[in-house]
Amino acid sequence: MDDATTALVVLAVVVALFIWNKLPVGTVALLAALGLWATGLVTTEEAVGGFGEPVVVFIATLFVVSEAIDSTGVTTWAGQKLLERAGTGATQVLVAVCLLSAVLTSLITLNGAVAALLPLVVLISYRVGLSPSQLLMPVAFAGSAGGMLMLMSSPVNVIISEAAKGAGEGPFPFFSFALVGIPLLVGTVGLCVVLGPRLLPRRTPAHAAPDLGALAETLEGQYLITDGFYRLRVRSRSDLIGQGPAHTLGKDSGVRVVAAESRDGRSVVGAVSDDDTLVVTGPHQDITQFALDHGLAVSMVGSRDGQDLMNREAGVAEVVVPPRSRLVGETVHRGMKRENALIILAVQRLGTDRGDGPIELAEGDAILLHGRWSALDQLNRDRDVLLVDSPDLVRRQTVPWGAKATRAVVVLAALVAMLGSGQVPPAIAGMAAAVSLVLFRVVSVAQAYRSVSWQTVVLVGALIPLSTAIQTSGAADRVASLLIDAVGSGRPILLLAALFVLTAVLGQVVSNTATVLVVVPIAMAAADATGTSAKPLLMAVAIAGCAALLTPISTPGNMMIMSPGGYRFDDYWKLGLPVMIWWFLVALVVVPLVWPL
Repeated sequence: MDDATTALVVLAVVVALFIWNKLPVGTVALLAALGLWATGLVTTEEAVGGFGEPVVVFIATLFVVSEAIDSTGVTTWAGQKLLERAGTGATQVLVAVCLLSAVLTSLITLNGAVAALLPLVVLISYRVGLSPSQLLMPVAFAGSAGGMLMLMSSPVNVIISEAAKGAGEGPFPFFSFALVGIPLLVGTVGLCVVLGPRLLPRRTPAHAAPDLGALAETLEGQYLITDGFYRLRVRSRSDLIGQGPAHTLGKDSGVRVVAAESRDGRSVVGAVSDDDTLVVTGPHQDITQFALDHGLAVSMVGSRDGQDLMNREAGVAEVVVPPRSRLVGETVHRGMKRENALIILAVQRLGTDRGDGPIELAEGDAILLHGRWSALDQLNRDRDVLLVDSPDLVRRQTVPWGAKATRAVVVLAALVAMLGSGQVPPAIAGMAAAVSLVLFRVVSVAQAYRSVSWQTVVLVGALIPLSTAIQTSGAADRVASLLIDAVGSGRPILLLAALFVLTAVLGQVVSNTATVLVVVPIAMAAADATGTSAKPLLMAVAIAGCAALLTPISTPGNMMIMSPGGYRFDDYWKLGLPVMIWWFLVALVVVPLVWPL
């Protein structure tokens, strides 16, 4: 076999493995690189060189930016503000969530936007009397359209921009994608409004996504948090020094002293000493007067209502004591300070509140802890407790515009400005943004590493050699010749249509990023053979690559909505096909007007 045939065989095997769907996509991509090396189509340097490409670095940094925007509550804030203006009408809500999905996708990629909006959209659907299945698919499809609004909105855009630059026609300007993205979005939302109620099922999912927006009020009622608590430090001039035991203090003032703790955190059994801490509960005004009368300093104020439980700096976590935990048998009390300055707000056993304490913990006890979000996050690694809800997930849903949100938005704006100016290479701009987010403590180093979809990074890096081999071996020229023969020479519109169909068909069963990497060299070869400008053909490939609309496996965003929406496999094409036709028309009409063939 000649090199072109060998490259096409490797491509066919890769596509077959993607369709088979029994191996991880990253594994298939790495097998492709190994196969190319084994057949001699690429050198060792070329087989691994894709991981050093600037496009791979840029894509990785976008995941860090996405994590910063979502984790700081910007997404939750945007959703709440939009709903305040959208009201409760079904059509208004549908348009609002679709537009929000598109905007978020343009900033944090489709998968990040769908993941962030999923619980919010399910909650909204119940509030306006709709089934989640009536909203979730339009949200995903509008998000796909939002992937065509800016250069950074999708890895596909970055790939075709680099390809255009390699073809000698210069990269696509940062905002030029909006020239096709806006028509795509308007048509997609319009079709979802008109056809969605008729074509989408009305199903209630078996397992709805958790709604943690009202968690503070729920916990307040469940754990009977009414008066709250204070931690009062005994000053050297206090008249309570030498008095005790602690529970006998404060009775005449309407204040209940739950416990006294020494400076090292141990319970004080006898008389109170200087610098001890009194944990007290009662009406706010009574405690304030008690502290003034006895020379006590307020060292910590516990929650007095649902709003106090969650704020930008601190929140609560509900944990359960598992078997064999070191906490079993330990005596605690309400207001007690634990490691990392976590405070015990309440303890329940079998659904019954155990009071202020002292309480000897047993297996299965539920504990409500209050503290800084950073301290609550560390409970994920604590083997002595089991978390009921992830503090990170709770914070994202309950704290709109968190403490670091402004910093995250400023860095995002700077990234957009750098990319929009065209003076800073995308990879450099992305790295600058990611490093800034870490230096400004918007995300931690560990959080930044976790946020990167390494599957996507490996997929792109390992498939770049396949894209190169298809181009250098002559395989791209051969496929391009077949396309030209099929549509006829001198018919660039038909060539554009053929490339759209080829990309769209592959993209329903293969990752859109992988599909575009494969089709780009074919499009460039076809442009060279026909004397057609490469930019319109590449833009058509990008549009078709983002048109993952007909199957749930075409993109993770489609898969994420399948269970919460109660969708079946054949539900997607019913609405997806009309939307795909609209995208096809935009590619045929708008693209040649903006980028002449």
